[in-house]
Amino acid sequence: MAKPSSQISTRLRALIEQIYPELDSKQLAEQIVDAFWPEGTKPRSRTRAPGNSLWNETDTLVITYGNSLVDGQHKPLDLLRDFLNRYLKGVVHGVHILPFFPFTSDDGFAVTDYRQVNSQLGEWADIERIGSEFRLMSDLVLNHVSSMSTWFSEYRQGHAPYDKFFVEVDPDTDVSQVVRPRTSPLLREVNTVNGPKHVWCTFSHDQIDVDFHNPEVLLEFLRIMRLHIDKGVRIVRLDAVAFIWKELGTSCIHLPQTHAIVRLMRLLCDYAEERVVLLTETNVPNAENLSYFGNRNEAHMIYNFSLPPLLLHALLSGSSTYLNQWLMRMPPAQLGCAYLNFAASHDGIGVRGAEGLLAPEELGEVIQCVRDFGGLVSMRALPDGSEKPYELNITYFDALKGTIKGGEDDHQVARFLCSQTIVMSLEGVPAFYIHSLLATHNDHAGVEKTGVKRAINRHRWDYPELRKLLDDPESENAQVLAEMKRRISIRIAQKAFHPNATQFTMQLGEEIFGIWRQSPARDQSIFAIHNVTDKEVEVPHIAINLIEGENWYDLLTGEKIDLSNPNIAFAPYQCRWISNRL
Repeated sequence: MAKPSSQISTRLRALIEQIYPELDSKQLAEQIVDAFWPEGTKPRSRTRAPGNSLWNETDTLVITYGNSLVDGQHKPLDLLRDFLNRYLKGVVHGVHILPFFPFTSDDGFAVTDYRQVNSQLGEWADIERIGSEFRLMSDLVLNHVSSMSTWFSEYRQGHAPYDKFFVEVDPDTDVSQVVRPRTSPLLREVNTVNGPKHVWCTFSHDQIDVDFHNPEVLLEFLRIMRLHIDKGVRIVRLDAVAFIWKELGTSCIHLPQTHAIVRLMRLLCDYAEERVVLLTETNVPNAENLSYFGNRNEAHMIYNFSLPPLLLHALLSGSSTYLNQWLMRMPPAQLGCAYLNFAASHDGIGVRGAEGLLAPEELGEVIQCVRDFGGLVSMRALPDGSEKPYELNITYFDALKGTIKGGEDDHQVARFLCSQTIVMSLEGVPAFYIHSLLATHNDHAGVEKTGVKRAINRHRWDYPELRKLLDDPESENAQVLAEMKRRISIRIAQKAFHPNATQFTMQLGEEIFGIWRQSPARDQSIFAIHNVTDKEVEVPHIAINLIEGENWYDLLTGEKIDLSNPNIAFAPYQCRWISNRL
């Protein structure tokens, strides 16, 4: 067993004493180091100091399933690699491949074996090839495993160590305080060699929650995490991490031990020779989400979960009021931390991030608009037994077919591109769902086939058919992808778009959403200004405070700003990146 250095050992022991106060912290610290650095490997002699060197303005991500592209002949991971190299190389530098492991449900999030690649997608060699060419993100599905997994099968047979891997609860226990994102019953009765047991299922009865009260569970996940890093993963997404620690009589979300486990994983990553970024997935209200930065000692990155619903509202309503109010209150990411900005993902458009930020009647109008545009709504259960909207199931492209007041119109493409340009402009690293890059429409056939609302946003493209569309410059898909790539290419060349570059929210009226970004060296300013309405708007250049005597350019059009004209014109949904450097 490897002996940890005194520095990491001291810090590990302090965390262990918070999580497992009854255990020998010295012995468990050694086990943790042995799990994360096996076979004679060892941690760095000192931790990687907090800083902003783990990312820069060139970092962008595409989010995709391993089988978003199929042709019935080739391995989907081979097709994905071809797509990445053919269409995105040099523009998008990272890829989040959603769970690529064997699974039984929830499109990969009910994992049966964390150590294998789903054979229907490919094999580890395919993952490693993509990881050698793009910065690779993968999911560590921490909270639960499939009911058909080896772990759960061994549990039901009473075999150690899995006999203590899952959360058992007396069915008469009051669990009404538990916060959940689903409406199904929390407990599932299963037969075991020790008789019937009721196990905890936060998400579905096919997703059985593991018990982190048992340190063997933590150690096993650290071994899996190390395997994934060895296979080329450089961003580890902690899926559903907020729910991993259970204490009866509490909400069982964001508990202190949960945060301590994230800090422990961050500590290991910061001592790793590999430059590993830890990302937490916590689809919760804004203040709760921000807590996962800790004190620069938890997640390196957190998702900006408030952005998708507030951005959608701004573009459907033609008012940036709520988006502005939210951004004005958002703190800059701490040193060594960054936001991950996105509008769309494999899940729907979560609305929990808008709680306390968007008035209920405004959210109600957005929900009705989404339904009018062919979308669906998923609910979550409240402690009193009632239900509340949890997410909107619709492609982001189709969610922007029109407006609340006017219905569908001819501005869908421009409105959608405005949404994605705002994502590119904000402090943080931008991520784009593959179906946003491809202007994919709602997949109603997928919903009908699977009975799952989220399938509406998880279309599987026939790759030859997609390539024909992308080869046709007149197709909507080709036009959107080309313009997205053009804007991303401009963005990644600007120092003022470093993920930690200075950001201030501008007050230019509700028709405009504007932010000022300044490069870390303070040698470039960009005024990122976006018309969120379907009308032409003029902005006085004096309101932007463009410094006289300097030349200012719109990076998106290449035109020089005419300061002799008192106003800058914006077409419906036009975006301008006005900079002192072309």
